[in-house]
Amino acid sequence: MRVRAVLMTAVVAALCCGVSVSTQQQRVPTLMSAFDYDVVPNWSLPYPTKGYAWGSVPGIFVEADDRIFIASRGEIREPSPLPADYAGFLGGFRQVLNAPDNEVRGCLRIVDSTGKVVEIWSQWDRLFQGTNGPHKIKISPYDPEHRVWVVAETKNVIYVFSNDGKQLLKTLGVEGVAAEDETHFGKPQDLAFLPDGSVLVADGITNARVVKLDKNGKFVTAWGGHGSGDGQFNTVHGIDVDRNGHIYVVDRLNKRVQVFDANGKHLANWPNIRFPNHVQVTDPAPGDTSTNGEQIVWVADNQTTDVMKFDTKGNQLYSWHASGPVPGGFGELHQFSLDSKGNVYAGDNVLGRPQKLTPKAGADPRHLIGQSVRLMPKAK
Repeated sequence: MRVRAVLMTAVVAALCCGVSVSTQQQRVPTLMSAFDYDVVPNWSLPYPTKGYAWGSVPGIFVEADDRIFIASRGEIREPSPLPADYAGFLGGFRQVLNAPDNEVRGCLRIVDSTGKVVEIWSQWDRLFQGTNGPHKIKISPYDPEHRVWVVAETKNVIYVFSNDGKQLLKTLGVEGVAAEDETHFGKPQDLAFLPDGSVLVADGITNARVVKLDKNGKFVTAWGGHGSGDGQFNTVHGIDVDRNGHIYVVDRLNKRVQVFDANGKHLANWPNIRFPNHVQVTDPAPGDTSTNGEQIVWVADNQTTDVMKFDTKGNQLYSWHASGPVPGGFGELHQFSLDSKGNVYAGDNVLGRPQKLTPKAGADPRHLIGQSVRLMPKAK
């Protein structure tokens, strides 16, 4: 079932194509889009730098209920005078993604559950100068140090930081150099982690492969190649793994998710997904019996945005429509993450805002996103 709302999808399409939308053409509507969730009003607003607003927000990850990492591509100066309907973010009125006036600053930060800034890792902004900023941000659930992994796609590298942000521990790949070998990436997009500490890299846009690294970041194997056949890719944009070792790969421009076993053997294609960006494997939400306890695969489809629920065999069980510059709507839902209470934190790559969604009282549990693998306790 696809739930549809009356939303201004033409504006989203214009934004995704890099077309500016004037305030005369677009007024930010107030219709809420996330039907089984309430949207926390003005979460993470106003933007903490006076006179500025969020740039593109492609990455978000919950380490703990009051420690939420946000990766943004930077910040953009607010217009003067402000549009009459200005709601604290610019994406309802103008282009945010790849905006020429984006200032690469405040790219990595931590906020609490109310959206209040706890830390800004401004010391690392220099790593993203001259690029389009960070792409996704994650922590391995199997890492007692809770190291922070940040994908820097246009630098062709992955940065690994200490949890307190004081140290850059590793740079995987070679900055500014794209290649398809054991030591380089080509616009990597995402990461997933295995219980033995090894890492799967969605690599990427220049390359078209999945790379497996050992727990020390050393190359183990890779598979893929450019094309549309089984096991080939056209923009490897997202990746996750289930408890059985099955690997789910977003093959964006082939409009599908591909499934592989732990050794890279192709198992299945899930076609007819318009513009998938993110895939996340979770347990069922409490009370959700739709898969008899088996894990669920959530896919963020975009242009326009739908949040899609699949079982691990590829059967679509549900979706909700979440498109447009409305509360709970997105121009491009790029990454999402949950806290222990089932609240969803989501980053919007196109409209330029993070949002927080909370389950409604009496919500159908079949329509709620469940928990991913919990992070192991942090070493003291």
